[in-house]
Amino acid sequence: MTILTILEVPDPGLRAVAKPVAAVDSDIRATLADMLETMYDARGIGLAATQVGIEQRLVVIDLQEPEEEGGDPVRRPVTFINPELLSVSDETSKYNEGCLSIPEQYAEVERPARCRVQWLDGDGVRHEEEMDGLMATCIQHEIDHLNGVLFTDHISKLKRDILMKKLAKLRKAG
Repeated sequence: MTILTILEVPDPGLRAVAKPVAAVDSDIRATLADMLETMYDARGIGLAATQVGIEQRLVVIDLQEPEEEGGDPVRRPVTFINPELLSVSDETSKYNEGCLSIPEQYAEVERPARCRVQWLDGDGVRHEEEMDGLMATCIQHEIDHLNGVLFTDHISKLKRDILMKKLAKLRKAG
């Protein structure tokens, strides 16, 4: 497996709209494995293919939640090929989101609290599931990436400007 380079703002590749995957094959499975390895290496919980310069509708997520409170995180990776939001709830929730493409920067983002998602797994099997909590937030965040949208697009210009100034200062400090 290979650790891929994660694109960071303002890389124009982050605004690319990913194309659907035509066939689930060994190349797609290898890409998903590389994406998972990259996500774990960067200590993230989700990664979209566009974040590593691949314009295909691929997402990997692993919330790495412990089995019991205070326990060690457990890896339960989920791979999504051609994920699609079928519906979202009217009820919303707020989460302090971060992004591997905008390192060490966080902002509270309001999104639908629940969503119904359809996707193919690494074997080409179709799934449809209602998601809530952190998984609903994460899959919406990653599908946004596939559509060229960043979490900073969901916050005010003022908050976005402050966040980008903090990122510039962090980069300058090395």
